[in-house]
Amino acid sequence: MAVSYDRLWKLLIDKKMSKVELRKKADIAPNTLTKLNRDEEVSMTILCKICHVLGTDFGDIVEYIDEDK
Repeated sequence: MAVSYDRLWKLLIDKKMSKVELRKKADIAPNTLTKLNRDEEVSMTILCKICHVLGTDFGDIVEYIDEDK
């Protein structure tokens, strides 16, 4: 299973928010931000925190990529 957080990074640009600001406002650990940067899986709890801070839904920040295609 593969995920992409490109939508999250584009949304941050639109909202003029840095990754560090997001990390602090969502109260997530630096290594979790590293996982996001590497398109690695993170917990639903983390995604919920990010959605809450940005006022968005999961589909606005993460995309599932089918590796079989």
